[in-house]
Formats: sequence, structure tokens, C-alpha cells
Amino acid sequence: MFLAMLAACAPYGQIRKSEDDLALAGFTAHYANTTARWQLMNLLPANRMAYRMNGTNAVLLYADPLTCGCVYMGNRMAYAAWVSAHHGTPLQERQMTAEINQHPGWDWSVWSPDADPPEVRALHGLPSHGVAGY
Repeated sequence: MFLAMLAACAPYGQIRKSEDDLALAGFTAHYANTTARWQLMNLLPANRMAYRMNGTNAVLLYADPLTCGCVYMGNRMAYAAWVSAHHGTPLQERQMTAEINQHPGWDWSVWSPDADPPEVRALHGLPSHGVAGY
């Protein structure tokens, strides 16, 4: 019985380690705590690196819909640290490019705390208006 339970938890343990690695590399978790964020998170490949452009800057994204219900976001420096720890390959880079070509749209405004309804902002201890950033 115990082994069956342990086997059932094993996939989540690997995902949890990936999340720890992302945080150590400099990625920040942004919770999909609104309908719009949840919809965008689900456009990303689950538990795989992707990116979206924010102006002329690529923001690297790692969606985790099951464990944390969040999207980890990082810059190129965070991505480089993550790749060096995970021995990234040119194939992964090509997969990210193919994925963004399939789903080019991304609405950064929904990741702004200003986009949250007042109830969500209150849950995070944020003022009910005037908060900038994503």
C-alpha cells in the first residue's frame, strides 16, 4: 500500500524539484489566481520552458498548472542559469520557437496586480488600486 502511494507521488516530486531549480535560477512564481491568468497559463506547455515577448525582451515562462497553479517568469540571465543546471539542448530551443509560433498571443496586462479584482489583491495584501508590475 505504501509503495503504491509513494509511486503516485513520484511525478509531483520531480515537478517540485524543477520548481526549486527555477527559483534558484532567478525565476519568480506568478499565481494564476484569476480566470484570465488561468487561461493564459493553460496556453503554455505544462512543465516545459516557453517564452513570450514583452516588447523587445523575451520573458521565459514555465507553467505549472498542477502543483502550484502558477507561471514561473524569468529573464535571459535566469534562463541561462537554468539551462546550465539542466544541460539544455538546441532541440529545446527549437521546441520553444515552434511553440510560440503556434500561440503567439500573450496579454501581459493580466499579470499586473492592477488587473486583479479587489478581492484577489486583498488576499495578497496588496492595496485595492495603483500597483504596477507583473
